[in-house]
Amino acid sequence: MKKYLNIFDFKQKVDYKTEVLSGLTVALALVPEAIAFALIPGFSPLTGLYAAFVLALVTSIFGGRPGMISGATGAVAVVFVGLILELKNTFPGIEPETILHYVFATVILAGVLQVVAGFLRLGKFIRLVPHPVMFGFVNGLAIIIFMAQFPNFYQKGTDELLTGAPMYTMLGLTLLTMLIIWGFPKLTKAIPSSLLAIVVVSAIVIGFGVDTLTVADTMKEGQSIQGGFPPLSIPEIPVTLQSLKIIFPFALIVAVVGLTESLLTLNIIDEITETRGRGNKECVAQGTANILSGFLSGMGGCAMIGQSLINTSSGARARLSGITAAVMLLVFIMFGSSLIERLPMAALVGLMFMVAIGTFEWASFKTFRKMPNSDVIVMVLVTLITAITHNLAIAVLFGVIISALAYSWENAKRIRARKYVDDNGIKHYEIYGPLFFGSTTLFNEKFDVQGDPEEVIIDFQESRVADMSGIEALNKLTERYAKAGKKVHLKHLSKDCILLLKNAEDIIDVNVLEDPTYKVAVDEL
Repeated sequence: MKKYLNIFDFKQKVDYKTEVLSGLTVALALVPEAIAFALIPGFSPLTGLYAAFVLALVTSIFGGRPGMISGATGAVAVVFVGLILELKNTFPGIEPETILHYVFATVILAGVLQVVAGFLRLGKFIRLVPHPVMFGFVNGLAIIIFMAQFPNFYQKGTDELLTGAPMYTMLGLTLLTMLIIWGFPKLTKAIPSSLLAIVVVSAIVIGFGVDTLTVADTMKEGQSIQGGFPPLSIPEIPVTLQSLKIIFPFALIVAVVGLTESLLTLNIIDEITETRGRGNKECVAQGTANILSGFLSGMGGCAMIGQSLINTSSGARARLSGITAAVMLLVFIMFGSSLIERLPMAALVGLMFMVAIGTFEWASFKTFRKMPNSDVIVMVLVTLITAITHNLAIAVLFGVIISALAYSWENAKRIRARKYVDDNGIKHYEIYGPLFFGSTTLFNEKFDVQGDPEEVIIDFQESRVADMSGIEALNKLTERYAKAGKKVHLKHLSKDCILLLKNAEDIIDVNVLEDPTYKVAVDEL
């Protein structure tokens, strides 16, 4: 049952049955996740569910990566814990309702920043994330997903593990879920195994009245997922500089964390589906979704790698699955809350365990003896930082910085010079390797200013000047030769290096002497 579906600018062959069933599976998995993330900063479950609905719907329609699922996330929820503490310190006795208005305003401002980032085409900077960082990010996220399921094995309201029959029941149902998800695709792929597992385990629990943890048990007393269409909520906060000073830092963090996680998830789904998404378009879609989420009583969010992997592993490749997930989530909120609250957490825990296992890059263990030590160290550090802090943006930024420093260190050691004196008594230095901030010290050590003849040629045919530090190194070197009364000529500089030298004349004195043979530091031959 495959037809062509054209939603806005995207056209591809779509299997309607697979897309709809996959979307239903994702919707079921979104419920406990959205509730759990909403409870982190102390919001009501509906605040997370509304955010999941708006994020999933808007990004599925307008986003740059069909098949990717967005919703309320822990990385964003954690930011609001800091915002709430800041508000309570600034305004002692502030009402919970007022706090929510500040949260919604923060989400809206974060969305505006993300839209601006998309229009400025900043999404392309995700290309600067090295592969070891990607491995570390994915592995850390898999550990987070895996560890996040363990509270479901505790007695309600305590930090004590279940014991006896309740523990055996929970483990048995979880393992049954995992077994169905693993084994059913070997028989047929007509129905997503994740959906079948949830239905079978739920039928056993509800049909036989098995006493085990349900979705309703994960919520505080008196709370429910029952609600209507997301209500319009205009943030009622003072439009003052003080308000902006309070919410802007947190809005910026939400924007950066959200885009980092979304664009990295986009890259992962690209690799799985062997297609290419559009990062800048995704930035605009994420921002638009967060703006609407703030106005529709949602806590905001970003792409969710767990749900995205559930979706793609079920065979979904188009926008229809995400749209279905969003619509079904709203149906659950408005009409099916009583049934959804009876779903056993064991089925959802088993599903997330399988997602964690599938997310982890097991192939990364093979890199330990085959890849450079710096790459292995970066991968392990990013994994640990992601798993410990749950701050994906900081982990990725740290990994990029360490990778860049390691790259600079390796390239700094590659600067070399081949030296010889020609028949005319002119000494030649043939430079190999890039001249940049990391290699300037070694570069200067290659020259014997006092012992060189009256004329020196420095040949850059196998090198290039990469930055201002390189220009300054040339400037200092030519100054030393000038003080010694000797001439220096630069040969075979690339066009971009020549442009750097010309641009630097207003900042530093570039001591390059003209020569009738080599021109002003360049030989076109």
